[in-house]
Amino acid sequence: MLVKDVMTVNPVTIGPDASVLEARETMTRNKINKLPVVDRSGALVGIITNNDLAKASPSAATSLDMFELGYLLSKLSVEKTMVKSVKTTTADQTVEEAARLMNDYGISALPVVKENLLIGIVTESDLFSTFIDMFNTRASGVRAVAVVNEIPGELAKIAAAIAEKNANIVSLVTSDACDSKHRTVTLKVSGISKDELQSLLEANCAEIKDIRSV
Repeated sequence: MLVKDVMTVNPVTIGPDASVLEARETMTRNKINKLPVVDRSGALVGIITNNDLAKASPSAATSLDMFELGYLLSKLSVEKTMVKSVKTTTADQTVEEAARLMNDYGISALPVVKENLLIGIVTESDLFSTFIDMFNTRASGVRAVAVVNEIPGELAKIAAAIAEKNANIVSLVTSDACDSKHRTVTLKVSGISKDELQSLLEANCAEIKDIRSV
């Protein structure tokens, strides 16, 4: 799955000359907490978030009244508050690479650009939805987590054994195990009982860590 499959196309944006008060109102109106900042040509020049707005606002201990606060915020531009060094991705990037970037840099969204022009945005919410789809969490079946030998054909043997039972794999995800000789497999299978799947996995030298009907 690629970023273009999950991103929001033509996201809400704001210009660098707008005020932070306008940015706050735009976020509130659209129920979002981050705004890509683009110039008149549509090129990405920054991003501003609710956290940036909070930092730009006067302290809660200020003696200014709400009208004075509003006036100050209306004079403070987005350009002076936004993050200018923005991590971005492209529409043809994989969703797992986008997730890695967001995790590595501690950010919750990646603007999607093409030749520096903003064409979309992918957020942690988009990736959560993708995660749900990858594990097919809404489908019923038997879910098992097992450690298998990291050798060619091991998963093929398990898949063939499941097919022989006239059962169907509805999701399968692998991840690293405790050492390089093994791999952790999380799979969900329909058309089979919990006991049948457990016996099948054990017969194929899989060490079951968890198995349950879902």
